[in-house]
Amino acid sequence: MTETALPIAVTMGEPAGIGGELVLKCWLSQRRHAVRPFYVVDDPNRIDSLAGRLGMNIRIRIIRSPSQAISSFSTELPVLPINVPIEVDPGVPDSANSKAVIESITTAVTAAQNGEAAAVVTNPVHKATLIQSEFPHPGHTEFLGSLAQVDMPVMMLASGDFRVVPVTSHLALRDAVEALTIDAITHTCRISQEALTADFGIEKPRLVVAALNPHAGEDGQLGHEEQLIIKPAVTELRQSGLEVRGPIAADSIFHTSARKTYDVAICMYHDQALIPLKTTDFGGGVNLTLGLPFVRTSPDHGTAFEIAGKGIANESSMLAAINLASQISDRRSQMKVLPLSAHD
Repeated sequence: MTETALPIAVTMGEPAGIGGELVLKCWLSQRRHAVRPFYVVDDPNRIDSLAGRLGMNIRIRIIRSPSQAISSFSTELPVLPINVPIEVDPGVPDSANSKAVIESITTAVTAAQNGEAAAVVTNPVHKATLIQSEFPHPGHTEFLGSLAQVDMPVMMLASGDFRVVPVTSHLALRDAVEALTIDAITHTCRISQEALTADFGIEKPRLVVAALNPHAGEDGQLGHEEQLIIKPAVTELRQSGLEVRGPIAADSIFHTSARKTYDVAICMYHDQALIPLKTTDFGGGVNLTLGLPFVRTSPDHGTAFEIAGKGIANESSMLAAINLASQISDRRSQMKVLPLSAHD
């Protein structure tokens, strides 16, 4: 298989959520004109049963290798089989299926690492259910970093030209504040800058760094993190040649005209980044993991248990994730570049 012909590996995600429905709808949408075919790592019986439940006349093609997805994609949904041991009740997660959820992710990542898949697109998982199975990671981003042996992967949310990156991600707010360091901010900014150049084709990325405290700390009256941590990080980054501004009060950087002045907003914690992006485009945002030696994207929503199995899930974010993964894969293959962490 040539690099440009590689398919995208899509993971199962939480089987009691909407992931299977999203895959089915995306295949129906893309089967005739997909720029790059995809296959799903899932239980063929589960996905076939789900298609019947939703009234979708879709033929399933069991494949034994990613390369087989290429020839079958236009007429059949390619499924690389794994076993989901417990029958799935939509909307009701069962920790007994967590091993299959994890296997789907590791199988997809292995294909990308072995050069058999162009990218990995992950369906949403249910973190609480995985944790019940002694899953040691707080989220997808950290697990993927572990699989790739990357210590500090970076999470980006993107919707068109609006991109946000949190320095800390899946931490309680108190812990996130304690985790902020100069090194964490500079690392996040450098990885973001390289991704914008290599994966988005932006020659000279413009970064804006959000403050942590109200009014950017009000000269120390409302907190000292801006003076002790964020400003020194920005100074260091500027001295190394990055185009970066900040810290700027977070309530001033997300309105329409402000967003035109930067290519990515570097935020201090999870919700500071995700709330404005999801408010702007909840249905079309994409989650990317930066700093990995392979491409990974995901829809920016969760498992949506309340609508699972009802046929009303919106596939827009998943389609956007698949399309962005394809675009980034194409650019990387053309430029022959690896993320910063892959050179370390």
